[in-house]
Amino acid sequence: MIRFVYLGKLADAAGKSESQFASNSGDIDWPDILALLDDHVREGLSDAVRDKRVKVALNGEVLADREGIVARHGDEVAFLPPVSGG
Repeated sequence: MIRFVYLGKLADAAGKSESQFASNSGDIDWPDILALLDDHVREGLSDAVRDKRVKVALNGEVLADREGIVARHGDEVAFLPPVSGG
């Protein structure tokens, strides 16, 4: 299983704080992630995570190139919304 974690406003957009997915090939890449978000979490969620201000972390490490992500069984992919405040 691969765990997706939604933080802050992205949890609100997803309607939950996390999801778990299995992949037939064992690996999930960026296009797979976007498809899973829309097809199995909430339609339009992939648009929210495509925002360049949203950070993506794999196993706690924020990725510089999220489009090169390959998540495997046991991994955690976290979506971090832009930080706002005053």
